[in-house]
Amino acid sequence: MSTNNRLIAADREIRSSRHFQVSRERLFAEWSDPDRLAQWWGPEGFTNTFHEFDLRPGGRWHFIMHGPDGTDYPNENIFIEVKKAERIVFRHVFAPVFQMTVDFTEQAGGTRLDWLMLFETAEVCEKFRALCTEANEQNFDRLAHQLAVCAS
Repeated sequence: MSTNNRLIAADREIRSSRHFQVSRERLFAEWSDPDRLAQWWGPEGFTNTFHEFDLRPGGRWHFIMHGPDGTDYPNENIFIEVKKAERIVFRHVFAPVFQMTVDFTEQAGGTRLDWLMLFETAEVCEKFRALCTEANEQNFDRLAHQLAVCAS
């Protein structure tokens, strides 16, 4: 991506990242197993009902997130790219529409997980920035808890 395009895209991006003290393969397993993923996906207090999870390019991930207040949030994603223990890219096709890139990068003592949410417009991105930034951190907290529970 050229520097100008990179600057233009920056106002449509939400980035989140965290280091986990597990291998890339172990972290990828939390993403590739729908039973595991359903345990930690979403902000604190949310649960999930997965209807379809086909982790391959062109595959669908259709599920309902159940909020702690009882509200249901339908979600549908289409996987664009899947490279085992390296990268997952999907397009969230319900509003707000965005593309999520998940990178697994080996680091000393573990793996850095990077999330990049790219929204269609800067306005939509800004509308969801605070909510998504906090929700992503809660997602990482839930993932860390899931990894700890599975390790014991």
